[in-house]
Amino acid sequence: MPAAVSPFSITNIRLFIAFRFFFNARFYYPVFTILFLDFGLTIEQFALLNTVWAMTIVCAEVPSGALADILGRKYLLVSTALLMVAEMSLLAFVPLGNSSLIFLVFLINRVLSGLAEAMASGADEAIAYDTLAAEGNPDDWPKVLSLQMRLRSIGTIVTMTTGALIYDPNMVNRFLAWTGTSFVVDQQTTMRFPIYLTLVLAILATITACKMEEKKKGDTEGINFRTLAALKMTWQAGAWIARTPLAMAIILFGMCYDHILRMIVTMNSQYYRQIDLPEASFGVIGSGIALLGLLAPKLAEYMIEKNSPTTNMLWVAAISLAGLFGLTGFFPYWGLLPMALIFVAMMFVSFFTSHYLNRITASHQRATVLSFKGMAFNLAYGLIGFLFALLITHQRTAAAGLHPTWSPSAIDNLAFVRAISWFPWYTIICLGLISLYCLLRLRGRPAESL
Repeated sequence: MPAAVSPFSITNIRLFIAFRFFFNARFYYPVFTILFLDFGLTIEQFALLNTVWAMTIVCAEVPSGALADILGRKYLLVSTALLMVAEMSLLAFVPLGNSSLIFLVFLINRVLSGLAEAMASGADEAIAYDTLAAEGNPDDWPKVLSLQMRLRSIGTIVTMTTGALIYDPNMVNRFLAWTGTSFVVDQQTTMRFPIYLTLVLAILATITACKMEEKKKGDTEGINFRTLAALKMTWQAGAWIARTPLAMAIILFGMCYDHILRMIVTMNSQYYRQIDLPEASFGVIGSGIALLGLLAPKLAEYMIEKNSPTTNMLWVAAISLAGLFGLTGFFPYWGLLPMALIFVAMMFVSFFTSHYLNRITASHQRATVLSFKGMAFNLAYGLIGFLFALLITHQRTAAAGLHPTWSPSAIDNLAFVRAISWFPWYTIICLGLISLYCLLRLRGRPAESL
């Protein structure tokens, strides 16, 4: 009997892990919001630009997945990496001083970033899984995901810490003074340093994508034929999801957890302020939480081997609700613990959704199905962002009426605290509705195929 092939001996698997590392490890994440503001944009423009980013992903997610299945996954991966190079180059070299030009450049940056996210979401996973199925054992996919997520966590630790340090002109000037130079830099100089380093990662991601190998499609038909084929592929994948209860259940539960947990993570800096943590500690906290990424994937791998999909779903529900209810207490310092649970739950959702959905999806439409998943996740994320904005407005109006002598900042803080208290109950309602739907669809259908 031939010896089992290690998944990490397969070239495409190693390149997939490297691509995910280079594409996702971004040095500007710990200073994301203030980066926009320091370039001269307003909070309102920042919110608008991120809305454009999310809508770009929603619009491009499924078509890009279908094109990956029709034209080839490598084609989209190389295009994705080049888009990352373009979006980083815009920020690295845009001149300062002209607010209209800066807004336009950031607008183009957000569109390119959204396109890159959409094009990468299904293609990289599909090409890696298909290669594993052809050259190794698809049951080793959890091991691949585990290592990929752990390395990504290491990258997050490095980039969160380094990015925050090199963004701060005081820290950079201290380092320069320590080296014996009299050169001094200001904020307008150092704010581009994380962008420069991320541009380097974008170039490495492009080189990695170019090295990937994929079996040629052999399709030499015209662009009209390929477009029709992509539309047909999209329709077929959507119809397959609709008539496959397991696929629908995986996407619905993943969507439920993802949009709620991701919304909380997006606002974590505001939460940290409310639990009396200094802003200087945010980067260190982010790096510390990223250490969980070294442990959570291995635990998720173990849970897949030992537990049924239903049991793992219940574990994610318990962890998520424990974290969400814990957040509502806004406990000084100790409030970091429920936020850590939120991050762990997000890692489990990503791991379980990828594993179970890949296991039941045919190779020829895998990228398209994964893109439907990405579209559903981002649609839900956009919806909860809109609902949260309405809730904050309502809570601010109510707080102002009850405390007319309070300062605007105090009113905003109270509105935020009260709005967060809605999240666990919203989660329970969503899980209840999805569970009821899935029980009806999955009645009499065992999940042994997973």
